[in-house]
Amino acid sequence: MGFSTTGQMVGSSAVVGWVSADGSGTVKQYFLGGQRPNLVVADQGNLTIVENSTSITSRSSRVYLAFQLNTSQPLSRVLYSVGQIGVIPSAPGFALAEHRDKVSTLLNYRTGTSASDSQHSRLRKSHGILNMLSWGILMIIGAMAGRYFKQWDPMWFYSHAAIQSCAFLLGLAGIISGFVLEDRLNAEVDTHKALGILILVLGCLQVMAVFARPGKESKVRKYWNWYHHNGGRIVILIAIANVFYGIHLGEEDGTSWNAAYAVVISILFLLSIILEVKLWRQN
Repeated sequence: MGFSTTGQMVGSSAVVGWVSADGSGTVKQYFLGGQRPNLVVADQGNLTIVENSTSITSRSSRVYLAFQLNTSQPLSRVLYSVGQIGVIPSAPGFALAEHRDKVSTLLNYRTGTSASDSQHSRLRKSHGILNMLSWGILMIIGAMAGRYFKQWDPMWFYSHAAIQSCAFLLGLAGIISGFVLEDRLNAEVDTHKALGILILVLGCLQVMAVFARPGKESKVRKYWNWYHHNGGRIVILIAIANVFYGIHLGEEDGTSWNAAYAVVISILFLLSIILEVKLWRQN
């Protein structure tokens, strides 16, 4: 059972208990500093547990955990998780196995009622999907249209411009939702936020460059092309990295989201290689 400022396990303090095969129970506090085993530290955390107040017992296939905190009011975002069957921590490190189920709740101490933190879950998913679809997928498809389909002039240009415009608008909505999410959760995601702002700034520069696009016969056109093409590649690379990093921070169903996005990126990458080879042969 954990207490969190953001509704997520990372950064929270938790009380963990288990019952061994001989019937003896153990209760420890953990600081959940990250998703790697070395960042989940036993006998650490910011919870002040009253001495000799912890208890755990197993009755009729159910485990009952009790403890008392010395605090004016615990954090209202309370996490519950259940560990793997037959796997319990052992000395000396008492490392925890990955939980098999969890839930994040908002607990009202005045009324004693709780509710699933579904609103923020929906906002997290909206933020992730918008940015993954825009910066991480559509932007790549738009770049491919601009590079590999120039034989269909002027349709390639209109397709490129339309796809990139949709990607930019969806990405802008995704970044705005990220700011709202950060404000509501008081989350510390400085690196993810900084990368998102960098992507937005570079995206805005790409949009502004369109209005300064010189004519085909201009001597500076080659420099504009170099800037526009390489700037777009940089945006795409940073966006892909930030999408994977955002999935890691979101932690919910992270493995499945990582796998799905990796498949999409792999398909687009292989398609780009095929089209690039075809383009070289034509030249």
